[in-house]
Amino acid sequence: MASGRGRGRGEDDDRIVSYGDATLVRSDLAILRGPYYLNDRLIHFFFTHLELGCDEGDNILLVPPSLAFLIAHFPGPSSSLADVVAPLALSRRKLVLFPVNDNPDVTLAEGGSHWSLLVCHVPSRLFAHHDSSGRLNSPHARHLFHSLNPFFISPQDFRYIEGPTPMQTNGYDCGLYVMAIARCVCQWYYQGKNKAPDDDKEKLVCCIK
Repeated sequence: MASGRGRGRGEDDDRIVSYGDATLVRSDLAILRGPYYLNDRLIHFFFTHLELGCDEGDNILLVPPSLAFLIAHFPGPSSSLADVVAPLALSRRKLVLFPVNDNPDVTLAEGGSHWSLLVCHVPSRLFAHHDSSGRLNSPHARHLFHSLNPFFISPQDFRYIEGPTPMQTNGYDCGLYVMAIARCVCQWYYQGKNKAPDDDKEKLVCCIK
């Protein structure tokens, strides 16, 4: 698998654009020329574009990859993790999207080889995992789900499902699928806010395709 996630900053790796709290550097453009595995910065930038481009105020939150990874692999006690999660105000949201990475080594910055998306629809008490490689990231998504669950009101009411997802046909497009699915889920929310994510599976799959 061609990977761009671990590319470090070189002499020509200067900042080229900032949007909200997301920044892209010159080497990120090389990743986009592909075929490469997308890095954290590219996904964060796209998530920021989706979030700032909507008119939903605080209803929708797209969590940066680095923060989602920190929550899943937090090294300290749960009381300290609560300080990290509290600013996200999860229980007051309607829709929260978390990128999931399969990096098993918390000491390795920008490691891993696969992205997927964990979607939380708070009104329906549902976490839906969308993985373009079947259930490859399911253990990592479930781990993140269990890490997040205590920070919602009535966490015992939340459930986890594997959501409908088109399958990628190569070894490097998982990041693009995460972006496309995130955009589709946000569009789904705008168009039918009272539905749970598993109430409209065919529309979700068609939209992603």
